[in-house]
Amino acid sequence: MSPKQQRGEATVEQVLDAALGIYATSGEAGLTVGAITAASRVSAGSIYHHFGSLDGVVAALALRSVDQLLRTLATALAQETDARSGIRAVILAYLDFVRERPDAARLMHSVTVDREVMAHAGRIRDSQEARLTPVTLWIRAHQESGELAGLSAPMIESLVMGPVVAVVRRWLTIGDVDLEEAARELPDHIWRAVSRVPSP
Repeated sequence: MSPKQQRGEATVEQVLDAALGIYATSGEAGLTVGAITAASRVSAGSIYHHFGSLDGVVAALALRSVDQLLRTLATALAQETDARSGIRAVILAYLDFVRERPDAARLMHSVTVDREVMAHAGRIRDSQEARLTPVTLWIRAHQESGELAGLSAPMIESLVMGPVVAVVRRWLTIGDVDLEEAARELPDHIWRAVSRVPSP
């Protein structure tokens, strides 16, 4: 990577760090180009050059958080050999990520990011292909071993992550669920949904 590219990447990270800080303290309403410029000390022209628009900053920030989450989940999954332990590890890693990075999690689960994902789902999935392929291969391997139900990989992903995302959204917005309870209860309930043979 050339020095120019390194400076460009450093500028991008500087802007994203500043934007997340603003989001944490002022919410989405506080995210303006002026606020980001003041907090990051990066010129408005440079922000538009790297991101195209304020929406581009928000989208890049969300994608960075998603990438960090997927790295965390993939690492947790890779450390387990049997399917049940892998499912449990992914669920707990997701909950830990949210607990440790609530501002990034709040942004990832926001209506604004939902709209971005709906509008550009294919492009976003393609950009995360390197992170998602090992997960798909892991699912197939454990289907072949007889541990996981013979459903499509997207269906397995949905059955595992759907309840976790629903609990996280509720914790972030309403606050009437306990993440500790979720960590205790979700793994066994989800496992029963995706295992080939029902657990005793």
